[in-house]
Amino acid sequence: MRTLVAGVGNVFLGDDGFGVAVARRLTAAGVPDGVRVGDFGIRGIHLAYELTSGYDLTILVDAVPSGLAPGTLSVVAPACPDAERAFVDAHAMTPEAVLTLASGLDLPWGGRVLLVGCEPADVTPGMDLSPPVAAAVPEAADLVLALITHEFAKEAGR
Repeated sequence: MRTLVAGVGNVFLGDDGFGVAVARRLTAAGVPDGVRVGDFGIRGIHLAYELTSGYDLTILVDAVPSGLAPGTLSVVAPACPDAERAFVDAHAMTPEAVLTLASGLDLPWGGRVLLVGCEPADVTPGMDLSPPVAAAVPEAADLVLALITHEFAKEAGR
């Protein structure tokens, strides 16, 4: 089973660098065979093309404001966007925009997509994560590995 873990976000905007921090932690810790970890930062178009490489599972990791306490983690399965009706702004490559762009490319892509999000506390200019978001990085890395293990087990049971 081929898996992509994509850390996304802008490391120059405080907690928006959460996904990149998790990707770096996973890279340093090591991941199972068949798993590619990428630090995509703000290179959403690069990520959209990478999504067309035939992954069975993609886990996007990003700061996701949703009104929860800072540092709170969540896992969602984003809905597949309608590429026919969507406009993609290359300067605002949110995970939804990346999925929209990838779905509109005339290339093979598919598989399950999950988003591991963290509630940010501060996305003003700066290169440090806030304390609650920095504390969530190891937990998020463990969560990503648990999701991979769970998906591999589901696939093996088929």
